[in-house]
Amino acid sequence: MKNRMNNKLDEFKGEDDGTGRPKYSGSILSFSLKKTFASFGNSVYRLFYLSMVGHWSSLNMQMLVRTLLAYRITGSGAILGVLALAGAIPMIIFALIGGVLADRFQKKNIIQIGQVISIVVNLGPMLALIFGYLSPAHPESWWVLVVSGTLQGAVMGFMMPARQAIVSEIVGPEQLMNAISLSNMGMNTFRIISPALAGFLVDLIDFWVVYAIMTAMIIMSAICISLVPPTSRPKIAGGTNPIQEMAEGWQYIRRERTIFLLLVFTVCATVLGMTYLHILPMFTDDILKVGATGMGVLQTVSGVGAIVGSVILASLMNRKRGMILLISGLALSVTLIGFSLSEWWYLSLFIIIFIGMSSTIQMALGNSLIQYYSDAAYRGRVMSFFMLGFGLSNLGGFFAGILAEGIGAPLSVASLSAILLVITFTLLIRSPRLRKLD
Repeated sequence: MKNRMNNKLDEFKGEDDGTGRPKYSGSILSFSLKKTFASFGNSVYRLFYLSMVGHWSSLNMQMLVRTLLAYRITGSGAILGVLALAGAIPMIIFALIGGVLADRFQKKNIIQIGQVISIVVNLGPMLALIFGYLSPAHPESWWVLVVSGTLQGAVMGFMMPARQAIVSEIVGPEQLMNAISLSNMGMNTFRIISPALAGFLVDLIDFWVVYAIMTAMIIMSAICISLVPPTSRPKIAGGTNPIQEMAEGWQYIRRERTIFLLLVFTVCATVLGMTYLHILPMFTDDILKVGATGMGVLQTVSGVGAIVGSVILASLMNRKRGMILLISGLALSVTLIGFSLSEWWYLSLFIIIFIGMSSTIQMALGNSLIQYYSDAAYRGRVMSFFMLGFGLSNLGGFFAGILAEGIGAPLSVASLSAILLVITFTLLIRSPRLRKLD
C-alpha cells in the first residue's frame, strides 16, 4: 500500500522545476477559472453533470417536504426518527449489493434502473396528497411516507455506489477531486434553490406540487444519463458468489489501512454530522418558529456555505488533504453545537453557513481521497461502504429523533456533535497517517 501511495503521489505532483520540488509548491490553493472548472472540458462529464441536476434538485426538495410533512401530520420527533430508520435499513443492505453490481456491470445501466424505480416511488405520495389521504386529517397516513422512504432508501443504496464510482472512469484520477468538487458545488447550488422553492410552494399551494416537480426532475435525469456513453467493461467476471465478493471488498479495505481510516472517519462524520437534518422541523417550527419557508431558507443558506466550500476544494492542490479533512471535521462539530444551542433566527442563519461549508469539504474530500487511493477493481465495493455512511446517517437520525423526543432537539444534536468532536480530535492527535496524507 505504501509503495502504491507513493507512486500515486509522484504521478500527480507535476513537473520538476530542477530543485526536486513540483512547480506548484507553495500555496495549496490555485484560484483560476481554468483549473477550478477543469473537468467541464470533458464532454462526457458535462453530460453526466446534466443528469445529476435532476437528481440534486429532486433530492434536496425531498429532504424538506418528507420530514416537514411527517411532522405536520404527527407532531412527533419519534416519528421523524422512524422515518429516518425506514430509509436507513434498506440503504445499508442494498449499498453492499450495489457495490458488487457496480464492479460487475455497466454503472450507467445501474443508474438508469434506479432512476426508473425512483419515478414510481415518487408517484405514490403525490397521488396520496392529491386525493387528500396523506394529510393531518388522516393522522395514520404517515405510513405512506415510511413506505416511500423505505423504497427510496433501497434505490439509493442500489444506485449510489455506481453513481459515485463512475466519476473516476469519466475523468481519470488527475481530475477526480476537481470533478467531485464541481459535483458537490452543483448539488449545493440546488441546496440553495430547491429547499427555498419547495418551502415557498408548500406555503403557497401544497405538498403535492413539490412531489410533482420532483418526479419531473427525475425523468429529466433519466433522459440525460441515457446519453452518457458506456465507461468501461466490468472488472469482475460473472458467475462468482456476490456474498464472497462483498467479503473480498471488506478484506481489501481492512488490508489497506489508509482507506480503512478514511472510511471510518467519513462514516462517523456523516452519521453524527448530518442527523440535524432529520429533526430540522423541530427547530424551525418549535424553537425558531419560522415555518416551511424558514426551513427552506435555512437549507438555502447552508447551501451557500457549501458552494463556497466546493469552490475552495475544486481549487485545492493534491497536498495536505488529510489535515484539511480533519480540520473540516472539527469545524463541522463545533458549528453544529453552536447551531443546536441557538434560539435566535439570525444567529442560526449565520452559523449554518459554516455548517454547510465544513460538511461539504469533509464529504467531498473524503470521497475523492477514498476513490483516489482505491484499486479500480475494488472501487465499486469500496464506495458501497462509503455509501453506508448515508444509510447509517438515517439510522443516526432515528436515534436523534428518539433523543429529541426525550431531551429536546437542541441537546440531541449537541450531544451527537460532541461525540464527533471527540472522534475527530483523537484522530488529529493519534493518527499521523491521516494527518500527513496528501
